[in-house]
Amino acid sequence: MAIKADKWIKRMAIEHRMIEPFEDRQVRSGVISYGLSSYGYDIRVADEFKVFTNVNNALIDPKNFDPRSFVDIRSDTIIVPPNSFALARTVEYFRIPRDVLTVCLGKSTYARCGIIVNVTPFEPEWEGTATLEISNTTPLPAKVYANEGIAQVLFFQSDEPCEVSYADKKGKYLGQLEVTLPKL
Repeated sequence: MAIKADKWIKRMAIEHRMIEPFEDRQVRSGVISYGLSSYGYDIRVADEFKVFTNVNNALIDPKNFDPRSFVDIRSDTIIVPPNSFALARTVEYFRIPRDVLTVCLGKSTYARCGIIVNVTPFEPEWEGTATLEISNTTPLPAKVYANEGIAQVLFFQSDEPCEVSYADKKGKYLGQLEVTLPKL
């Protein structure tokens, strides 16, 4: 008999430290919800942001990224300028097992406000805090709340471990602890 998704996530978080800190229920009172949900885990955005700016007339080039393209802000809230975006990181640190892959999707509360969150999959044996891309698709400034829910991680477990994991490849974003800019 298969184990229920929420019980599997809870067991993996507690026994294997898959998610730290781990909230074993959904926290909802007065905040955008975060914590364990039926089939996933609602992650929080930390209070460290990199907001795009054009003050230095920098070119966005993923092969030669200019860190002057951002303004660093540490705050309980952030205003993402119209038609712009910010980078942030999760509060949670993840340790993904070798037989698990995740998909992360933005929360509907933000999506209904034109704020789109993009996070690439967490590959097998990736670990770290996830860098979040928060896009404001509206012509108006948009507010994002630190230490509250921003996206949901869905976990997919394979019948067997992968042949080559992210750790085996010595992935360039392995073990990141802060908002990480593009690397080549």
